Amino acid sequence: MSIRSIVQPKTSRNLQTPRVAIDRAQELIQTMVAIPTQSISKNKLKPSIRTAIEQLQSQLVQWRRGFHMWPELGFKEQRTSTTIAQKLSAWGIPHQTNIAQTGIVATIASSKSTAGPVLAIRADMDALPVQEENIVAYRSQIDGLMHACGHDGHTAIALGTAYYLWQHRDCFVGTVKIIFQPAEESPGGAKPMIEAGVLENPNVDAIIGLHLWNNLPLGAVGVRGGALMAASEKFHCLIQGRGGHGAMPEQTVDSILVAAHIVTALQTIVARNTSPIESAVVTVGMLHAGTAMNVIADTAKFAGTVRYFQPAIGEMIPKRMEQIIAGICQAHGASFEFDYQRIYPAVINNPEIADLVRSVAEAVVPTELGNVPDCQTMGGEDMSFFLNAVPGCYFFLGSANPAKDLAYPHHHPKFNFDETALGMGVEIFVRCVEQFCR
Repeated sequence: MSIRSIVQPKTSRNLQTPRVAIDRAQELIQTMVAIPTQSISKNKLKPSIRTAIEQLQSQLVQWRRGFHMWPELGFKEQRTSTTIAQKLSAWGIPHQTNIAQTGIVATIASSKSTAGPVLAIRADMDALPVQEENIVAYRSQIDGLMHACGHDGHTAIALGTAYYLWQHRDCFVGTVKIIFQPAEESPGGAKPMIEAGVLENPNVDAIIGLHLWNNLPLGAVGVRGGALMAASEKFHCLIQGRGGHGAMPEQTVDSILVAAHIVTALQTIVARNTSPIESAVVTVGMLHAGTAMNVIADTAKFAGTVRYFQPAIGEMIPKRMEQIIAGICQAHGASFEFDYQRIYPAVINNPEIADLVRSVAEAVVPTELGNVPDCQTMGGEDMSFFLNAVPGCYFFLGSANPAKDLAYPHHHPKFNFDETALGMGVEIFVRCVEQFCR
């Protein structure tokens, strides 16, 4: 068996010694941020921020729809990144391009004082290989590609945040870095951006990011300290048997039968090797074998995904998988090849920064839905690499509106979201900057 990461880390201060950055940020969190134990009062919020962002709403929608019409896959976001860079240049915002191929980092320093915290805001830009089925004026113009996960919205929110902060550099102290990241869906752009130094010069103290979330209604905010999204890993297995005539099974080693036993037995890992109070998933999503109905196949291949939150479970699962595969193959006289790949770690939020986001969100979002702490998902996200490097918080911003037929799930060909969430996202980001960088 081989167990490997999809992307091997290079030498980097943030990847190799995240504890240093975390300790430094924790000091800032405790001494500068002074996160309140109670929610921020709506009466204490500056109304001018809301007014300015409401005036920006139509522009946010226009940007989002422009990105939606021209979707691009991971590390191929040339048009998207060019559009972003052109706008940043037109506004006069300092930025770097071509980071990890198509990534961009905008750096906005306070006009009051740069001697303060450095907060990063991250947004992903890539689309999916999905054929859009929505009948809208801004439908995808690229056959077979679609923004089916809301990254067009994330990009528009980050762009709007950059625009607002640049116009109001006196509303915070320190520096804000806005990271436009390629390739979240696959193969992952966060790690190469970190390796390229986006968390340095100046060194980032904390990072936040959001995901527009059609599993929550518009106006609900899913945020919690600790684990939010699961580690994402995958495996492939080849069973080598001995083929033969379907009427003479005694002369064969039936690879399909062996694979079937293995697929069934793998489910005992979650059912019997994992505590009932923990969460884990072992899913076999593909099984291929055979070419004719009367021939016993000599090989069978299956593949799937593994999800979990706790590192100890992540260490146990591939070892237990190999034990099960080896045992069943030995019992049937088959051999095997097993490859296990670690893709994204779990998304683990810093509790203090999650409290900050929660307090801001409860004060900002103008609905009675409020915060949704029970928002964990077994989905994966490479925001986890940023959160491993520096403390931070990733959260869900509800964007579904069934009344407008905007409630299809992520990655669905009819996925779409209520664009009212765009302004909400900008305001949450801006007010987090206001609270953290002070």
